[in-house]
Amino acid sequence: MPSAPPPPALLRKQWAEHHPGLDTSPMELVGLLKHASALLGRAVEPIYAGAPLTAAEVDMLIPLRHTTDPVIARSLAERLGLSRAGVSKTLAKLERRGFIHRAPSPADRRAALVTITPEGAEAVDALFPRQLAAEVELLAGLGEDREWVLRALGRLVEAMENHVVRD
Repeated sequence: MPSAPPPPALLRKQWAEHHPGLDTSPMELVGLLKHASALLGRAVEPIYAGAPLTAAEVDMLIPLRHTTDPVIARSLAERLGLSRAGVSKTLAKLERRGFIHRAPSPADRRAALVTITPEGAEAVDALFPRQLAAEVELLAGLGEDREWVLRALGRLVEAMENHVVRD
C-alpha cells in the first residue's frame, strides 16, 4: 500500500528550505482541487469501464444532447473551458465512431457545425444518469454546506477566468 503524501504544510516548508522566496501559497488550494478531481474521476470510473464513451466524451456531448441547432465547435470549447485543439481532436474521434456529425458552417467555412447523432444521444442517455447518480452519492456528505461550497467554487472560477490564456 503506498504511503500517504506529506501534509501540505510540510511540503511548503520543504520547498521554502530549498527555494527561499518561492511563493508556495497555491499548493494547499491547488492540491485540494486536484485531490477532489481525482476522487470524482474514481467515483465515475466504474460507469465508463467498457462503455462506448469516456467521461470526457460524455462531457463533450452533454451540451449537444438537447439543443435543436448545430453548435460551432469553437463555442463548445469556450463553454467547456477547453482548448479548441483538444475539442477538435475529441470531436474527430466522436465523428469517426458515429456519435456526432460535423458540417462546414455556411457562414464561416473555417467553422464546423456539430450535431449529436441518434447513437450519440442514446449513449449519453444511457451513461449520464448513472454518472449523475454517482456524483449525487459522492457529494451527499456536504449537507448544509453545499450552497457555501458552490459560492466558494464559483468565486474561485471567477477569479481564475481572467488569468487563463484563451486560444
